[in-house]
Amino acid sequence: MLRAEQVTDAVTYHGEGPCWSPTWGGLRWVDMLAGDLLTLRDDGAVDRLHVGDVAAFVRPRSRGGYVVGLERGIGLADGPDALPTPLPELWSDTGVRMNEAGCDPWGALYAGSMAYDAHPGGATLYRIAPDGQVDVVLDDVTISNGIDFALDGTRAYYDDTATGRTDVFDVVDGRLTGRRPFVAGGDESPDGLVVDSAGNVWVALNGDGRVRCHAPSGEVLAEVELPVRLVTACTLGGPDLRDLYITTSREHLDDPEPEAGALFRVRVDVPGRPVLPYGG
Repeated sequence: MLRAEQVTDAVTYHGEGPCWSPTWGGLRWVDMLAGDLLTLRDDGAVDRLHVGDVAAFVRPRSRGGYVVGLERGIGLADGPDALPTPLPELWSDTGVRMNEAGCDPWGALYAGSMAYDAHPGGATLYRIAPDGQVDVVLDDVTISNGIDFALDGTRAYYDDTATGRTDVFDVVDGRLTGRRPFVAGGDESPDGLVVDSAGNVWVALNGDGRVRCHAPSGEVLAEVELPVRLVTACTLGGPDLRDLYITTSREHLDDPEPEAGALFRVRVDVPGRPVLPYGG
């Protein structure tokens, strides 16, 4: 069991979506329901950039700048600290917001939603191609969460949190197919995830105060313990990509946890890999 150290104060209400990219100076994550992008500076300071009512995720663009999840769609920015330009909304239902996302090796963005009341089947997973074409990948999702791809691009790992498991897809001609369970946790709530340079899958377990690492076979290799329950997402970063950064939340907490909403970090043996950017 590894234990994570606290990096920041409890700076977010609902921290999510950590992403390491040199293009914006290191680690960036979101304070989702505040609509803010947060950037961790070398001196430990945290910068905020307000981008809208919701900031669901952030990923670098291959041409520079970033793509951000807004309440009902995405926005594109040309520079690391520029404000995004919203694209046309993907849906009109005000009871549904964007949630988590990730990119494939060919530059497509997979972005998923969830209903504010998290009712079953109220969400969708979209594929947004570099040219802006939008396709529906899954249309019966409850809480679309972490998605990342195997090193060779032949498999994709995905969490619909309400299922209590992490699923795996085959990737054929750039499309997801053959969905099946990768690991099942029963009453657990898998949230964000990231694949490291050995193909292992790190999964944040929301409500359990842990991040669990699975080998490509599904075997449990390691667990990270945190002092807060609402562990939301994780990514690998730092100069050698061996810092596992973990975001947390205090949304709907009945019992106060002073550290909830802070950013945490733990050193791991296997490094990550450069983040896959959006090609649009």
